[in-house]
Amino acid sequence: MSIFNVFTLMGGIAMFLYGMDLMGKALEQTAGNKLQGILSKMTASPIRGLLLGMAVTAVIQSSGATTVMAVGFVNSGLMELHQAIGVIMGANIGTTVTSWLMSLSGLEGDSFLVRMLNPNAWAPILGFIGIFLYMMGKDKDRKRGVGKILIGFSLLMSGMNIMSNAMSPLADEPWFMELFLSFSNPLLGVLVGALLTAVLQSSSASVGILQALTSTGAVTYSAAVPIIMGQNIGTTITALISSAGANKNARRTAFVHLYFNVIGTVVFLCLFYGLNAVFQFSFFNETATTFGIAIVHTIFNVVTTAILLPFNRVLEKLAIMTVPDDAADESEEISLLDNRLLSTPSVAVGRAMLTGGDMAEICRTALLQAMSTTRKWDDAIADEVNRKEDAVDHYEDVLGTYLVKLSAKNLSREDNRTVNTLLHTINDFERISDHAVNLLKTGQEIHEKNIAFSREALDDLSVLEAALQDIVNRTVDAFQKGDCYAAGKIEPLEQVVDGLVREVKTRHIARLQAGACTIEYGFVLDDLLTNYERIADHCSNIAVAMIEVADDRFDTHEYLNHIKNGESPSFEKRYERYRGRYTFAPESYGGSAGAAQADQPAPKEEEQP
Repeated sequence: MSIFNVFTLMGGIAMFLYGMDLMGKALEQTAGNKLQGILSKMTASPIRGLLLGMAVTAVIQSSGATTVMAVGFVNSGLMELHQAIGVIMGANIGTTVTSWLMSLSGLEGDSFLVRMLNPNAWAPILGFIGIFLYMMGKDKDRKRGVGKILIGFSLLMSGMNIMSNAMSPLADEPWFMELFLSFSNPLLGVLVGALLTAVLQSSSASVGILQALTSTGAVTYSAAVPIIMGQNIGTTITALISSAGANKNARRTAFVHLYFNVIGTVVFLCLFYGLNAVFQFSFFNETATTFGIAIVHTIFNVVTTAILLPFNRVLEKLAIMTVPDDAADESEEISLLDNRLLSTPSVAVGRAMLTGGDMAEICRTALLQAMSTTRKWDDAIADEVNRKEDAVDHYEDVLGTYLVKLSAKNLSREDNRTVNTLLHTINDFERISDHAVNLLKTGQEIHEKNIAFSREALDDLSVLEAALQDIVNRTVDAFQKGDCYAAGKIEPLEQVVDGLVREVKTRHIARLQAGACTIEYGFVLDDLLTNYERIADHCSNIAVAMIEVADDRFDTHEYLNHIKNGESPSFEKRYERYRGRYTFAPESYGGSAGAAQADQPAPKEEEQP
């Protein structure tokens, strides 16, 4: 073996690791919302969690990444510790998919079918197709993502072939054969496997390198088995590192991963060597193959999972004993958005969207509570509104920082749209919560000055407030569901609110001239109307941002001019329908027809194209 073989080996390892990384990230990016949907269905059932961990790891080709996600979810409060245990166990099984893909390179035969099953035959073709799709596709296009997956797989297989060819001369080196004979010592083999995986931060990569080493003929099953066991222990280092600085349950999650693999290794080695002592396995000293490595890797993970899954609560208690509760933990806060999830951008985007939805819900609740204080003052509700406004400010700061970090990641087109939508809307939600506090101050002024509203004024405000609650509810619901069609119904309703504000002012002046209202009431009325109108404006901003970002543009003025200048028939129909729904009582100062109409449930809206 010459120095040039070493150079070739280094290049092969580099190509192999880069191909695996490229394929995994491209698979995750292309999966996008599907992966996010899988992860959103967390369950307390260990079996469901096991299947979830398998599915996610099979997609992103990394058990370490799945475990880090589990740590991040526990740290964010999205998942309980006992739920994470099933996911971690499933991740260990899901990671065997990579070894099976690479084992296909060991297929040998002269028939066309067998040769075509060997990835070495069709991986170059996939690489050619992949680079074609990549060059033809637009930036962040799905076609380009599929191209990167194919390129990554082609590089992975090419790298494995280069490694195998570079290491094949080692078969004639006596020292190399003696080295692998020493790995037959279980403790030494476990240690080597753990160290290799800890350095590479990927059990799939280290198993792939072991499979490439089978070309030398020096790797026997007696040496491979303990190395594979050690590789599963080494992969826990990723989760342990990621848990640094996390809350106690997140740290416990990382320790569950460690204990699962350590206990599983001890149990499996005891069973394997115990049975070998009794039955004398014929394959024990045989040369391992790529298929054999994949089989051992799979059997180990399946068997240890089957043995330890019923004892998942024991693993949980062991982790709790390792990271016990103390006085400092009582003050721990759950992180709204965990930076660990940034390593899996599509999941981080999904979490950011959920957090944005929570922020929107807090705004809605705070606003409705604040509106109630203009009719009947309540100190407890006032304190709650102020707390919610502080919470919304915190959400905006955390989300804004997180979204900037996400923007620097390689996102799919759909995830990029989600990030842009959040960036364009969180400030409007924060401003709505500010207006809720303004309404609170107006309500306090009405209470302290004992300002009395006339029946007619209350009726008029009831109509306007019903329309305002409608637009806020529609906006929050559309935002949380990402429903651009529903967002298209916001602007005509905003125009109705603007018209109602002007009409309330006109009717107040008429009552003032007739002596039915007071000037003092006019001051607080002006404050109310100003805040109501601006709240509707912010709802319009949110809806327009959703629609424009979905169309890969952002020109608010052009969009509004288009729909308001008679170029959108649906806008006109919706406006007329909303305008008919929210009308005032006739100009008689004793009636209450307007209030009665506003209090009635809104009729079901007909779907419009």
